[in-house]
Amino acid sequence: MNEPIPVSRVTDHGTAKLMPDVDRERAWLLTVDGAPQSYVDLDAPTHLEFEYARRLGYVLDTVAEPGRPLDVLHLGGGALTLPRYVAATRPGSRQHVVEADGGLLALVAEHLPLPDGAGVTLHTADARIWLEAAPDGSADVLIADVFGGSRVPAHLTSLAYAREAARVLRADGVYLANLADAAPFTFLRSQLATFAAVFAELALIAEPGVLRGRRFGNAVLVAAHHPVDTATLARRTASDAFPARVQHGAALREFTGSAAPVRDEDAVPSPEPPDGAFGIG
Repeated sequence: MNEPIPVSRVTDHGTAKLMPDVDRERAWLLTVDGAPQSYVDLDAPTHLEFEYARRLGYVLDTVAEPGRPLDVLHLGGGALTLPRYVAATRPGSRQHVVEADGGLLALVAEHLPLPDGAGVTLHTADARIWLEAAPDGSADVLIADVFGGSRVPAHLTSLAYAREAARVLRADGVYLANLADAAPFTFLRSQLATFAAVFAELALIAEPGVLRGRRFGNAVLVAAHHPVDTATLARRTASDAFPARVQHGAALREFTGSAAPVRDEDAVPSPEPPDGAFGIG
């Protein structure tokens, strides 16, 4: 039997590499310019290797009754880990994936094809431009996992962007974002202030060590116009192999402090991760 071999290709926005996992027969790690982007097991689409992806998965499991199909908009494609997860856990869902790097989508489609009938439509476009043209109330869930290199692009951090996200979501919809920061959390606090200006309810999921400012790391932002099921999320994230905390309510408002919403003209990308923060072990 032929052993899978790594695949490397220069795409529109960098050098993408697919590396097989020696421990799982049809599992692959995608990196772009050396930074881990996605992990996919073609035989087990519900396997979420990255901690932040599992946290997004926990939220996806709680946004509606189990198995109910959803209309999901993904800003940022990677190797389509979460679209595969939704297709497996909520059959019949309709999903749109917006990815600026068309070469990356082509690489993934060639080597990690989606199963037939997955209900996933791929679009090569800038996330903000595509979002601004999307119909009102057309999504149950919007997941923003967009990184230019290892940084969230500035134009996906502003109040105008948050308002577009709210417009595209249905009244009972949920916005999710994968963010990254470290103490003093200037970026993360600004994002909380920005989304608090648009959505009634916020929650933040992150490892305690990240929230205490001990290291750089991911934080998953959850925003909605209705109460988020933080009790279930807290149980699920606390029992993870890498336990996380769910911050909400007064504690999250205290964390946000005096941070102000971000205007387009003041928007900046998320901070550059320190060397080794997201490296391959």
